[in-house]
Amino acid sequence: MTVTLADVAVRARVSPATVSRVLNGNYPVAASTRARVLRAVEELDYVLNGPASSLAAATSDLVGILVNDIADPFFGIMAGAAQTEIGGQEGSGRAGGEKLVVVCNTGGSPERELTYLTLLQRQRAAGLVLTGGALEDPAHIAAMSAKLGRLAEAGTKVVLCGRPPMRVGSTVVAGVASGAGGVPADSGNDAVLAALTFDNRGGARRLTEHLLALGHRRIGYVAGPTERTTTRHRLEGHRAALAEARAVGVADVDEVAEQERLTVHGPYSRSSGYDATLELLRRAPDLTAVVAANDTVALGACAALRDRGLRIPEDVSVAGFDDLPFSIDAVPALTTVRLPLFEAGARAGRLAMGREDAPPGGIATIEAELMARASTAPPGAGRGRKRNP
Repeated sequence: MTVTLADVAVRARVSPATVSRVLNGNYPVAASTRARVLRAVEELDYVLNGPASSLAAATSDLVGILVNDIADPFFGIMAGAAQTEIGGQEGSGRAGGEKLVVVCNTGGSPERELTYLTLLQRQRAAGLVLTGGALEDPAHIAAMSAKLGRLAEAGTKVVLCGRPPMRVGSTVVAGVASGAGGVPADSGNDAVLAALTFDNRGGARRLTEHLLALGHRRIGYVAGPTERTTTRHRLEGHRAALAEARAVGVADVDEVAEQERLTVHGPYSRSSGYDATLELLRRAPDLTAVVAANDTVALGACAALRDRGLRIPEDVSVAGFDDLPFSIDAVPALTTVRLPLFEAGARAGRLAMGREDAPPGGIATIEAELMARASTAPPGAGRGRKRNP
């Protein structure tokens, strides 16, 4: 049975006029009331119908960019580049002006991510760019699949930037096959125009191979949140390098159980890097290198080592990931893996605007480049090191 605006009003305990105001955004509504209406929309899976559906199928001049944390340069660089490509094109709007770009900061919340998608659907967004890794939760993935399918059916161009392709059933496509919304998966109407995915595994593997080549065997790893694809892929690359080293006879490389002990998970933050590194030093006082989930985490790791009276890299080498702008200016300059964040964001913007063709199969893997700098060196130079209590 088709859900109506009146049904939403009953569920939210408001008038139909209030529901209309919330969905159209054309009149002030109390925050608590707005939240109640949007929750009812989600629960009932309300979709505009009748005359309104013809409006929903016509895209507006709005383009949304979803980020986990706008204060994190990883997301800010991609969003800024995409916004430049989308909003800076005169004549791209329906009336000859520019597209309006809205950056939606989810704070890493899956609920907020879905809410923003609903709001963008209501505003008939012309394009959508989703940045960064995805949450590995089956229920959330299914909800995202349905949301993206409905956006695509309404004409929204959906692009994933730095986010891996999504799986629908046993099929992996550029994004979400429209079969997730009830349309046959072979209908050719995919919900995602393109997925620009970073080679996180390959970059992490090359980084750990670099440390192994320098002679490091006791390597601590400060990982990101366990539920994120980026975390898993980078950790898999790190451990693949260690496994290969053992396979070719490097007998003193830590076994799998010890690698688990030398891995600490936490947020992608400086404080997480600091606390996790202190924990690694407690678990393994003889470690000679720390690999951090990203450059921000690496800064925290460096601070923790210095507070324990350890020199970088003479006593402990440190490496990060992403090659954020501050990495080369750190002291010592940070060894890291460069992801072309600006270039990826700009390409996503062009794809969302229809000014660049989608890659073959809808998926493009963006290579990661090792940037070996002064924060890594062979172990042993600081023998006889002393730690502060």
